[in-house]
Amino acid sequence: MLKKVLLVFLTMCSAVALLFIASKNAVGDHVISLEEPVAFRISVIMTIVLFLPPLILSFFNHPLINIINVVYQSFIVLTFIGLMPIGFMIQNGMTTTLFSFIGTILSVFSIWSIYKYRSTHA
Repeated sequence: MLKKVLLVFLTMCSAVALLFIASKNAVGDHVISLEEPVAFRISVIMTIVLFLPPLILSFFNHPLINIINVVYQSFIVLTFIGLMPIGFMIQNGMTTTLFSFIGTILSVFSIWSIYKYRSTHA
């Protein structure tokens, strides 16, 4: 159980780090920037709130809850995968691509740990 919670927490930390990187490399008027601290703070809080369901669900071991957790985290994986090509399109986007890749790997390992935990304790 600790491994499941830790992987979801690390994925959340990589998403927040990706927000910091994206706001540091802001290229336009309609993007997140560190120069607007209120909007940036709201974005970080929204990201943390969106990661609360899988974080809370990873404490439980019921099969239905694990399935819901896997489905929720697969949307997170798709989001990180969608951010990878964006890193190639923006200037100085290699760090964005790197953190997207790290977030994808952490999310996949988190889903795998839920499956592995379920299969060993079934």
